Parts: sequence; C-alpha cells; structure tokens
Amino acid sequence: MSYRIMHSLGVCLFLSIICLSVHAQNGSLENRVALDLSEALARTIANNPDLTASGYQIEAAEGMLQQAGFAPNPELGVVVEDVFGSGKFRGADNAQTTVTLNWVLERGKRQRRVDAARANVSLRTIEAEIMRLDVAAQTARQFIICLAYQARLLKAAEAVSLAQKTVEAVRMRVAASRALEADLARSEADLARAELMLEDYQHELSAAYHKLSAQWGQTQLDFNSVAGDLNQLPVAEPFEKLLASAETNPELIRFVSQQRLDESKLLLAQESAKPSWEVYTGLRRIGVSEDMAFVGGIKIPLTIRNQNQGKILETRANIAQTEAETTAASIRIQTSLYVLYQELLHDLHIAERLVQDVIPLIQRALADTQRAYELGRYRYTELSDVQAELLEANNDLLEVSVDAHRLIIEIERLTGVRFTSPAQSQ
Repeated sequence: MSYRIMHSLGVCLFLSIICLSVHAQNGSLENRVALDLSEALARTIANNPDLTASGYQIEAAEGMLQQAGFAPNPELGVVVEDVFGSGKFRGADNAQTTVTLNWVLERGKRQRRVDAARANVSLRTIEAEIMRLDVAAQTARQFIICLAYQARLLKAAEAVSLAQKTVEAVRMRVAASRALEADLARSEADLARAELMLEDYQHELSAAYHKLSAQWGQTQLDFNSVAGDLNQLPVAEPFEKLLASAETNPELIRFVSQQRLDESKLLLAQESAKPSWEVYTGLRRIGVSEDMAFVGGIKIPLTIRNQNQGKILETRANIAQTEAETTAASIRIQTSLYVLYQELLHDLHIAERLVQDVIPLIQRALADTQRAYELGRYRYTELSDVQAELLEANNDLLEVSVDAHRLIIEIERLTGVRFTSPAQSQ
C-alpha cells in the first residue's frame, strides 16, 4: 500500500475521531458528556473562588453592623480617701470609700454608627451582586469561545475533507494526463495547510475547555463538549426598552448605595463633633461615723473648637464625587449600550445576507466549477479559488455569529433584558 493511500486513511480516521469528539449540536453518543450554558452558570455561581471570597466581605460588614449597635459598657469605680496619712488619718479607720457606676451618654452617635454600618452592608451586598453578574458574564463569554472553537474545528474538518476529495480528483486527472503534476502538488499543499489549521483549533479548544472549567474552580475536565447553536441568532429587542432597563444597571445601584453610605458617614461625623457626656452615681461610706451618702455627677467636655471639621469636609467631598461618578457612569452605560446595539444590528444583517444570498450563490458557483473542472474546462486554480471563497464565506458567517452572541452577552449584562431566539419568540 502506497504512502499516499496510508496517509489518506490516517487522515480520514483522524477526522472521524475529531468530528465525534467535538460534535455538540447534531446527533449524540453514549459516552458524550456535553455541558450546556445553564449548568456552566450554576456551577460558577456555586463554586467560583472569587465569589466565595466576596462572601466574606459581606460577613465582615455584618459583623461591623453588629458591633456598631453595642452601647459602651458601664464602668465600676472605687475610690478610697483619707487613709495612711498622719495624725488621726494614720490608719484606715477614718477612710472614706466611694463606689460609683459610670455611663457614657453618646447623644445619638450609636444610631449614626448603626446607620453607616447598615449602609455599608447594603453596599457590600450590591458589590457582591455585581461580582456575580460579572463572573456569570465571563462564564458565558468563555462558553461562547468554546462553542466557537468547536464550530471552527468542525469547519476545519470539513475543509480537510474537501481538500482530500480535491487531491483524489486531481490525482485521477494527473494519472489520465489531463492535469499537471504541479496541480497535484498544490492540492496536497492545500491539504497540509488545512490539516495544520485543524490541529491548531484542536489545541485552542482544549485550552478553552480548561478556561471554562476554571470558572468554577475545577482543573480536571468532566465534560468533552459544550452544547449550543451559534447559528440560532436572537431577535433584537427595541432600543428604547433596553435603554429604559439600563437605568437599573447594578453599577448605578452601587453608586446609590455608596451615596447612602457617604451621607450616613456625614451624619456620623456631625454627631461626633458633639462630645459624649459621662454620668456617674454611687455610694460613699464615711469611716468616722460609718454613715452612707449618695454621690452623683456629670462630666461635660468643653467644645472649644470642632475637632471633626476636616472629617466633615472630607465626607461632603466624597458625596459630591459619588454624584459626579454616577452621572459619568450613566453616560458611559448609555453610550456603550448604543454602540453595542448598533454593532449587533450590523452583525445580524451580515449574517442574514450571508445565509440568504452570499453562501447559496457561492455554492452554486462551486457546483458549476466542479463540473467544468471534471470536463477539463477549468484549471485547478479556478476550482481552488471557488472552494476558498466558500470556506471563507462559511467562516465569515461563523465569526459574525460568534460576535453577535458576544454582543448579546454584553447588552444583557448592561440591561438585564434577555434576548429571545426566533424559535422561542414563536
């Protein structure tokens, strides 16, 4: 058996294995373990290491809230006077002993601390929700990348299969002295390039699987494909609906929570400018007569100057900064949404034209060119050019579909509006 025949059989076997291992949209195998997007997202939300770490921030904020609600503990004081002196105070017989219980009157500071701590819990909760959305969006992006490389691998396998058939057709024509050896050499070179592309996509797909699995902290794969259909493009929602939904973007809600926290800190700083009062009461025992007497008093620090002026100015500046950042974020989100939406409409239009016009026309041209080549009317270069055009058009459709799904993820991340596919809408 010649080397060329052995090589062809080996490539056919290799393509069969590849096509079975990456097949995720048509057919099924008993040993196939396909992962869909919903399961990938569930795994990520449950086990993502970054989300686990962010949960401790909320627990820490809740601990601060609990701590802020505690009032200062009372203080027990014992004072002994008139002992171990001289004369009649030489011993301890004339000692005067006073036992007091002291309280600190915070004058509203504790409630302000509680308000600030509660606002901090709300902010940390919103930030955790934003992180969950970001991590989920990243998982969706990585899932689309896996789908894309699966589709590219299948396209590359189709290109290798087409190149194989072309090599055999050219070889038959060379054997019949109807084509040049140069045509055979070029067709075999095209086959080798197609095989290299297939190998490249195989490595890229393996790396993409591991990156997806890392989203839920797993380094060993328990799946060998992802399930989805990149060709199933959605219906674009009206831009006005998306724009209205963008107002509830978690980023904007986070700024609202940050502003509440800043305002609570301002009130706390203003209350802290008022000094705390100390009240004490107790009993005094007079050693000479052994009589008991009630004692009490209050300590009021003198507020000669406001010690919190700088803190108040700092907090007011933070409030103004948050308001400015809110405005900037709103403009940024609306602008990003508009740009993404226009890009999505453009991708959907390109995909529609490729499916309805470009690819059918090239397929028709390829069929005519193949017949003409078999009859000896066209050269190999003309056949090769049309084949390359069809492969390029199919790749263009794949890439524009991948880009459309990527844009959908970003738009859904900004608005929370889920797009529906044509089948779902029907």
